[in-house]
Amino acid sequence: MLPAFRAATRQAAARRASTITFQAARAGSTWANVPQGPPVCITEAFKADTFDQKINLGVGAYRDDQGKPYVLPSVRAAEDTIISKRLNKEYLGITGLPEFTKAAAELAYGKGSPALERLVITQSISGTGALRIAAAFLSRFHPSGKIYIPTPSWANHKAVFSDAGLKVEQYRYYDKKTIGLDFEGMLADIKAAPKGSMFLFHACAHNPTGVDPTVEQWKEISDAVKAQGHFAFFDMAYQGFASGDTDKDAFAVRYFVEQGHDICLAQSFAKNMGLYGERVGAFSILASSAEEKKRIDSQVKILIRPMYSNPPLHGARIAAEILNTPALNQQWLGEVKDMADRIITMRALLKENLEKLGSAHDWSHITSQIGMFAYTGLDPPSMDKLAKEYSVYATKDGRISVAGITSGNVGRLAEAIYKVKG
Repeated sequence: MLPAFRAATRQAAARRASTITFQAARAGSTWANVPQGPPVCITEAFKADTFDQKINLGVGAYRDDQGKPYVLPSVRAAEDTIISKRLNKEYLGITGLPEFTKAAAELAYGKGSPALERLVITQSISGTGALRIAAAFLSRFHPSGKIYIPTPSWANHKAVFSDAGLKVEQYRYYDKKTIGLDFEGMLADIKAAPKGSMFLFHACAHNPTGVDPTVEQWKEISDAVKAQGHFAFFDMAYQGFASGDTDKDAFAVRYFVEQGHDICLAQSFAKNMGLYGERVGAFSILASSAEEKKRIDSQVKILIRPMYSNPPLHGARIAAEILNTPALNQQWLGEVKDMADRIITMRALLKENLEKLGSAHDWSHITSQIGMFAYTGLDPPSMDKLAKEYSVYATKDGRISVAGITSGNVGRLAEAIYKVKG
């Protein structure tokens, strides 16, 4: 009995030692130094609010006038056609679906543009993926090693460029006093930057402010960029969605190209086709010659290969079907205009309701801004009050998603803003 007892004792001791070792390992976990990230405050607070008339103005996607996600009829039709063809699910090449990238280039640069002959283009995982490819390429090959972005800019811009190894600087863009463009400050910063710097520009519907340069201002910006030998990088996430006109929204991109700038461009089809979850985008860069185009194309492929190997297929097929089928393309252009018009109408209604309530403030910036987002001019304490007392949720910097406004809630929204701001 004694040997058995001793064996049992040894086993129990081993189990205790194992438990202690496991607990010690847990206490000194490999990931013990990983910090907790901040919560997504708007989403969590909105979900926790039980008020049945709460308003979410933080969403970065289009909503219909009932506040519901919207799938474009042209997208449904394109998808039905694709499914009826019973196509295979084979891998795409590294740079994606050729019939999509060709059509995306023509949409951005204009059909028949001479620039198309020297364009390197690849399909990307939506606009963010296009930015990431661009950031990796510029980090590796542009001599400056840093990029200037507007103040403010889309929050992810700095993260994408920094993670790729670029140093991020900022240039003046938004004027809090006028709730408009700080054009003089912007030009001054472009001229003061070291020659040959990189500048990121929002092609249209600046996110988050909704403040865009005028045509004449874009021309002056082009002149300043050219005089300093800077490189222009355009992010165009809202072509067509901004004004309802795809040609008008591409003005800055096309003008810079006409003026001899060898730009690069990030495109997204999330907003203008509602292909949010399909992740459809494109990155393109202009080469100066056929030989240079070949070299750049080879390096873009080298960068993409270890990132994700090749892009998704289904969304690219949908976009290609819409862009390359004349009748469907016309239908889509009409739908894009309808979406843009709804946003424009909601801006006008919000301004009108605020004025009817007798607000002493000038709300003209609400209608002069463009695109999905608007900067209201409200400060963080006012935004906190809107959320806590009126169940209106948006970012603390005063940015609202106009897509979250409907004909049913615009009156209550105006009343809430009026009670907070006056």
